[in-house]
Amino acid sequence: MKIYTGTGDQGRTGLLSGHRVAKDHPRVRAVGDLDELSSWLGMVTAWLGPAEADIRREIERIQGDLLDSGAWISSSGEPAVRNRLRSPGEEPARFLEQAMDRMDQGLEPLRSFILAGGTPSAAAAHGARTVARRAERSVVTALSSDGTGGSDGAGMDSGEAAVLVFLNRLSDYLFVLARHLNQRAGRADVSWKA
Repeated sequence: MKIYTGTGDQGRTGLLSGHRVAKDHPRVRAVGDLDELSSWLGMVTAWLGPAEADIRREIERIQGDLLDSGAWISSSGEPAVRNRLRSPGEEPARFLEQAMDRMDQGLEPLRSFILAGGTPSAAAAHGARTVARRAERSVVTALSSDGTGGSDGAGMDSGEAAVLVFLNRLSDYLFVLARHLNQRAGRADVSWKA
C-alpha cells in the first residue's frame, strides 16, 4: 500500500465523516494538534530509561486515548460514523487523575512557579504540556466554529465534552509527570524568581 494518495494535493482533506474540507479547517487543525501532542509523548518515552517502563505503558495508553479523541473530533458529529467509534467517555480523565494522585504523593508542595526543564524526559513532558494546552484550544475552536459546541459547552455532545475534560487533565498530568521525572532523577524543580 502506498502512503501517498494525491487526494490532498489541492489543499483539501477528508474528515472521518466523509466531508472534504480545507486543510486549515478548524477540525483538521484540532486533529493535527492532537497528533503533534502524541508525537511529543513519543519523545517523552524515547527519553525514558528501563526503570520507567510503567510510565512508558501509561503514556502509550494516553496516546491511544488521543487517537480516539482525534477520531471523535474528525467525525463531525455524524451518528453513522460515531457509532463505529469508541466514545471518549470519562475513563481517560479518571485514569489521568489517578496517575497524578499517585505521582503527587512523592513531590514537594509547590510554593512558586517553576521553570520548564530538568532531565530530557521532563523537558519533553513540559513541551508536551504546552502542546496539550494548544490542542485543547484548537478543539474548543473546532467545536464552536461549526455550531456543534464551544467554550460554553452549549450544543456539545458527551463525547466532545469528554475530550475537553481529558485534554484539560492531560496538561495537568504532563506538568506533574515532568516534576515526577525530575524528582526520580534527583533533580530539584527550578523556582521562578520574579
